[in-house]
This record gives sequence, structure tokens and C-alpha cells, in this order.
Amino acid sequence: MATTLTPHGYLERIADREIAEALLSTPIVVIEGPKACGKTWTGRHHARSEASFEQDEQARAQARLLPRLFLEGTEPRLIDEWQIVPEIWNTIRHLADEERRNGRFVLTGTARPGADGIRHSGAGRILRIRLRPMSLTESGASTKQVSLGALVNGEPCAADRPAITVPELTDELCRGGWPEHLGLATGPAQRRLRAYLDEMARADISEHQGRGGRSRDSEKIGRLLVSVARNTATTASVARLAADTAGSAGGNAAQDQRTAASYLETLASMFVVEDVPAWSAGLRSRARLQGMPKRHFVDPSLAAAALRAGPERLLGDLKTLGFLFESLVVRDLRIYAQAHEATVCHYRDSNGNEIDAIVDWGDGRWIAVEVKLGSMDAVDEAANTLHRVCAKVDPATTGPPARKVVITASGYAYDRPDGVAVLPLTALTT
Repeated sequence: MATTLTPHGYLERIADREIAEALLSTPIVVIEGPKACGKTWTGRHHARSEASFEQDEQARAQARLLPRLFLEGTEPRLIDEWQIVPEIWNTIRHLADEERRNGRFVLTGTARPGADGIRHSGAGRILRIRLRPMSLTESGASTKQVSLGALVNGEPCAADRPAITVPELTDELCRGGWPEHLGLATGPAQRRLRAYLDEMARADISEHQGRGGRSRDSEKIGRLLVSVARNTATTASVARLAADTAGSAGGNAAQDQRTAASYLETLASMFVVEDVPAWSAGLRSRARLQGMPKRHFVDPSLAAAALRAGPERLLGDLKTLGFLFESLVVRDLRIYAQAHEATVCHYRDSNGNEIDAIVDWGDGRWIAVEVKLGSMDAVDEAANTLHRVCAKVDPATTGPPARKVVITASGYAYDRPDGVAVLPLTALTT
């Protein structure tokens, strides 16, 4: 049997198990995620032959003219950045129909193609798997002593104080979970990230939306990226983001909102922003759940880069660091939750009660999470919030929380006498 194309130095990803299992049960697996999160290497890790459209015009021409010949190769065959030639999707689908065997193709994609017939016919043939930048577990910054799965099952929470300090964790946040940044100093990593955002504003979004022939304003897109960064981990409305995006000249408010909403939709389709949806739960009181999502980039390093905020500046502005730390926690929770087929939401009701994150298994089990940078007083406050707000959820319709957790930036992991688990993010894993 042919070996896979696993690159030298490949670091195991949490999604690898999900991808391997998917290849055993479906003909086509699509790995989706933002640029530079490691999709190509991960795809190679599971493939035995490959073809790429990224920088090969000849490959694109062959795929358009002779798609069946282009797709020949030892299976699973990796088609990297397949959305560049979206027409090939129909040929892949037909091949999967003609020979119904699993594990035929691995496709990677940085953006979803337009909602047309090209991608509407994959039901029963494909599984889509999200790959994000690396979690602290994957990059080696977590001790992995506390498992999210163990927490939901009620196992004790205990771990030594991790060696990583808050300043070091702030460095990790600013570098981000991008595989190419492993071992890179924070300054050069942030310069790369600013270039990443500049290129996105200048070309990537225009190219993605330009299929409809519309021109894009790179300055407005840049201002929107800064606004999303400034409002990270908040429920800022599109109207608020639009006001920032419009700039000092102002404009038509309704048009500005439509423009901002269009850009946000495109950023989401490119997997660059990934808002946290509001949780749906039954309540004891007459309070109403608020449906606004919380704003997040796929990795908090993008927010830090948009704000031009390095570790030293963030450590001098703990309020901003607190919001970005919450975004770091959300990033890792999403990666760990995906391994359990769970989702991450947030709670906010009309009386102003909030919980930073809800990890919902969808089977009646859920974990309520508050995020705090540190200090015992902050942990006490977070624990009280968890008790107060969780008491408002109707256990008859939603069930009681399986666990209440405060995630911190440092310290030991332990169970409080009131049942709340306290743990540093750098001890958490799947």
C-alpha cells in the first residue's frame, strides 16, 4: 500500500482523527479553514497523491480541459485549494457516484464557492471538516492535564501550575496558532499577520466578491477589520461596525450597514471571522435570550495585529488583553469541542446576565464557562456569576450544567468547594 504524503516535521492536529474516520465512511472529505492554518499539510498527511491549483496555472488549465485525467492518481487524492477551479466539483461528484467507495478524495479550501449548483449536489458524498489555527495543545503550549471530555463527565479537575507565565501566554496570543509561526519571534509574526490582513483587504476579499463584478474599497475593509478587532468578544451590532467602517466622512447609514454586512459575510465565508452564536435555552424567568453573536476572528492574533498591539502594549492594557484572552479561550474551546461533536455558544439575556461560553454536546450535557485573566477576586466573581446565571436556566427543558468552569491565564487547576472547576487554559485539552 502506498504511503501518505505526510510532510517532514508534521505536527499532529486534533482534527486528524476526525478526518481519518471520515475517509472510512465517505468518498470525499473537504478540509476547510483560513489561509495558512495548515490545511495543505494536513491534507497531505491523509493523502497518497496530490494536485494543487494554488500556484500552478497548468494544473488549472488541465483540470478545466481534462478533469478526469487530472483527477487520476493513488487514492486518497488531495486536490489543494479546489475552489480556485470550482467546475471540477461536478466531475469529482460523478466519479464518486460511478465508483462508490470511501476515501477517494481529500479537498482543501480557503473559501466557500458561491451558492450555486457547483456545490449543491454533494449530499451523501462529502463530509466537511473545519481546520483552524493550532490550539495550545497542538502548538505544545498546553500541559494537557485537564480534558474537556473528562470535565463534562464530572471527573476531578486537578493540574500543577503550568510553567508558562502570563507574559509568555500573551506572546503566544500575539503570534497565534499559525503553523508557520512556530518558533518565530513575536515581532516578525505580527508583521506577517499585518501583511496577511493588508492583502486580504487589498485583494482577497475583492477577488472573492469580485465574481459578481463589484469593486471593493480596501480602506473600508481595513477599517472593518480594525472595528472587529476593537469589538472582539462583544456583541457589537452591524450598525456599530458599519459606523466605524464608514469613516469620518459618514454616508448613508442603511447603505453602510449593507456594505458592512456584505464584508462580514465574505470574511466568514473565508473563515477569517467566526462569530460565537447565541445559545438557545429554556429560562425560568420572563427574561428573553438575546440573539446577537459575539464577534471573534478565527485567531486572536489577527485582532492584535489589526490593533497593532504587541505583548508589551497589551500587558499595559489589561481590559483589551482580557477580551483577546477570551477570544483565545474560544478558539481552543472550539477546536476541543469539535473533537467531541460539541459546539460553542454564548449566553446573554435581556436582563444583562451573561456567560462567556457554553460548550453544548447537543444531548443535554453542557458546560458553562467564564473567562478571567487571573486574581482570586476575579475567580470568585466569575464563580458567583456562573451560579447566578445557571440558576436562571430551566433544567426541565435544558438540563442542569454538567460543569461550571472558570478558565484563567495562570495558576493551578482545582475544584472549588462550591463545585466550580478553575483551570488555566494552558492545562486544557480535548
